[in-house]
Amino acid sequence: MSDTDRPEAAEAPKPSFELGTGPGRVLVWFYGVFTVAAASRTIVEMFRGFDRAPLAYTLSAVAALVYGFITYSLVRGGEKARRAALVCCAAELIGVLVVGAWTLAEPAAFPDSTVWSDFGMGYLFIPVILPVTGMIWLRRARTVAV
Repeated sequence: MSDTDRPEAAEAPKPSFELGTGPGRVLVWFYGVFTVAAASRTIVEMFRGFDRAPLAYTLSAVAALVYGFITYSLVRGGEKARRAALVCCAAELIGVLVVGAWTLAEPAAFPDSTVWSDFGMGYLFIPVILPVTGMIWLRRARTVAV
């Protein structure tokens, strides 16, 4: 009898791959820190005067939501969470690139900076590096899980 003929071999579940382990743990930490940083910044800025720079503050709130969702997805794990986090990382990268270019092209539209202003220069460019790193990890996680 071969391994494929045994019922227990055919029914054995594939080993799950935890997204938040190994290098994924560093991503969870960074995304968690950025969730708290962006959300805290947004709350303070909105209470101090939302009318001063509503676009910038709204974009910071969006960044906080994206970071929070990616953190949750990495901690949750599983294939659906991996795909959702991958889509969010791509959206985050697009957001950083668009907002970064926009803040350089039209600085008058941003009387105050956002998390993604100048491609994340105020945060040591981590906002532009993080989604690229996340997408690399999440693509690798797919190949390991299969």
